[in-house]
Amino acid sequence: MIETADERINLIKEINEKNCNFVFEDYYTSILELLQALAFINGFNISNHICLGFYLKEKLKREDLYMIFDDLRYKRNSLTYYGNKMDFETAKQAIKNQRN
Repeated sequence: MIETADERINLIKEINEKNCNFVFEDYYTSILELLQALAFINGFNISNHICLGFYLKEKLKREDLYMIFDDLRYKRNSLTYYGNKMDFETAKQAIKNQRN
């Protein structure tokens, strides 16, 4: 899972108005894969995004990362399930939050 996440991040080179939502989704998926790998290493098999967020908050005691992850999860759900698109500036900021 970690290798897949790293490879996905390495594929993302340029962010522009046409691809910003896809780049955002790729970063989110990479974070998701890394969190799943970390949880698995620590003996947890977590298969949904909300529980991964609570893993960050409750088990890893990272409320700061939980808040960022939950905001990103909400944005990703808006793209994936409702067909909404982020404007370029919002997508750039969300991508920046994921990189940090």
